Amino acid sequence: MSPLIPPEIQRQLTIIRMMSLSLVDNSVKVDYFKHQLRYEKEKWIDKLMRQMTLIGFLQAQNCTNFAASWRHPESRVDYTSPDFYRHIGKVLEEGKFHLGFFDDRLAMPDMLGGNHEHTVEGGIRCVKMDPVTVLMTMGMATERMGLGSTYSTTYYEPFHVARVFATLDLMSKGRAAWNIVTSLNDGEAMNMGTNEVVDHDKRYDRADEFMEVVLGHWNSWEDGAILNDKVNNRFADPKKIHRLDFDGKFFNSRGPFTVPRSEQGHPVLIQAGQSGRGQRFAARWAELVFVAYPNLETGCKEYAAFKQNVADHGRDPEKVKVAVLTHCVTAETRAEAEDKRALIDTLPTDLDQLSLLSEALNFDFASRGRDEPLSDDEIQGMQGIQGIRDRVLEASGKTNPTPNEFMKYSGRGLLHRPWVGSGKDVADIMEEWFSTRACDGFVIAASHVPGAYEDFVKYVVPELQKRGIFHKDYEGATLRDNLGLDYPAPSHWKIPMPNGGH
Repeated sequence: MSPLIPPEIQRQLTIIRMMSLSLVDNSVKVDYFKHQLRYEKEKWIDKLMRQMTLIGFLQAQNCTNFAASWRHPESRVDYTSPDFYRHIGKVLEEGKFHLGFFDDRLAMPDMLGGNHEHTVEGGIRCVKMDPVTVLMTMGMATERMGLGSTYSTTYYEPFHVARVFATLDLMSKGRAAWNIVTSLNDGEAMNMGTNEVVDHDKRYDRADEFMEVVLGHWNSWEDGAILNDKVNNRFADPKKIHRLDFDGKFFNSRGPFTVPRSEQGHPVLIQAGQSGRGQRFAARWAELVFVAYPNLETGCKEYAAFKQNVADHGRDPEKVKVAVLTHCVTAETRAEAEDKRALIDTLPTDLDQLSLLSEALNFDFASRGRDEPLSDDEIQGMQGIQGIRDRVLEASGKTNPTPNEFMKYSGRGLLHRPWVGSGKDVADIMEEWFSTRACDGFVIAASHVPGAYEDFVKYVVPELQKRGIFHKDYEGATLRDNLGLDYPAPSHWKIPMPNGGH
């Protein structure tokens, strides 16, 4: 049932309607007010019907994505215990978060200076446990919240990834999501048996074919395939379970797949690429996209462009959610929140920044003086997260920024442009981004755990719920139900590339 328009809005619409009726002698004014009436109706109905998506940004490691988080006096240090993740899961589910999502890398940040000593001593993301295993711990402590994890298309086989996440989807009763990454630096490559990371665009070409194999397997079991007919000795209908027999440029995979479909069909697909090639990949495959926009104006522009990209791939843009990454520092009052922020700002070090920049861009920033411009070849040769490089180039206005300028404009390793204030203050910002269509929701990162999530659930979530832009309870049992995504029918997975290209 559609929600009712609030009385105050009804009064506004009534006034507009009466004004239009009183001006029947002036057709221009009548048309104008009729237009205004339609506009106001559509605006408020959209506001009432559209619901914000919230995702918790998690790490199976000694810190959050904010590397200095472990230094916070209120941070728990039992990050290798199951209770740590069970507690976070319960907090997020209490706040009705749609999804708890684990980021991952396959190496510690050891690009800076070519060694790991600073990483270990400074606790700069040096512990990295397998996120799917940790995710299951969280899954057993929650009932409705989605469970997402990162797995690389560069260093795993499609059949393996398909089986891992299909199993997770069954064990969580249709709550699983897979964050698709192509990996980004030489450290990961060397851990996984090669000498250097594959070229950026080639990784995505390979990932496109990887997706064809994974989705082909996930959809090779038709609905109703399992019979469990003990009387007639028929476990399943063989005509409803198919071999894939995939023979591609990068992969071969036969099948049949060994894991049946879940309540939601198959796991939700997440992607976070912001390079041109990454966005095209996301537009083709992803159902939930993570982005980082520097400001509202840029967000509105890039959000609209990405949605058009989705439409160009023959998909419904409303069925692809875009969530903006943000840190929120909140408390009962703005003054208290600003005090919390002041403490947090004392935690990061220059090593945090340089180490994480080196990791993300696959470039050793120790090879240049802090104020020495990087060369054209060095800038163009960065094979990591090219969206970070491009943001720095744009924000600095320089084609050859220095390491200090990369530190300044990337915000890497810092609590970069956090939203600070009372619950109402933060909700005001989130509502503006959401209502102006700069995003469909938010990826909430934590300055420390569990406190940052507890504060957000206590102060911000009730404000969002009160405004009618965030749900008060889960809509259904599966992640797709709660995200408003369609059930994927078997074999309906092939999505053509526009104009036959990438």
